[in-house]
Amino acid sequence: MRNDDLKALGHKTTYSTDYAPEVLETFENRHQDNDYWVEFHCPEFTTLCPITGQPDFAEIIIRYIPDVRMVESKSLKLYLFSFRNHGDFHEVCVNIIMKDLVRLMEPRYIEVVGLFTPRGGIAIHPYANYGRPGTRFEQMAQHRLLNYKCVN
Repeated sequence: MRNDDLKALGHKTTYSTDYAPEVLETFENRHQDNDYWVEFHCPEFTTLCPITGQPDFAEIIIRYIPDVRMVESKSLKLYLFSFRNHGDFHEVCVNIIMKDLVRLMEPRYIEVVGLFTPRGGIAIHPYANYGRPGTRFEQMAQHRLLNYKCVN
């Protein structure tokens, strides 16, 4: 397997100072004939409140069923790190992450959960998902959304 196109993996790490979807990279799924889950837990996600500028902390959980392309994990780490100085609401961050990954990989199915730590006595846990239109994964996305229960 050749990975000559990967820029982040195996090279010196450069951290972006603001939202940077361009750092995301993919590689070919070698098991396109299988439906299977890939799950990432990113317990050190940080972003800034767009109003107060205070830091918000979360665990971001990404689950997806790949098709042809898969996200490379170091580039995903750098991408998530790029939110550190980015100011947006929790719900917006989760939807941005999901939509960027849909554009990048065109997965069969994906869901993103943000388990944000409480601030002011309230914890927010936004959930966003996507299933490829016209496939059973579109129906799966609708079912999972309508029956969603927070993992915490």
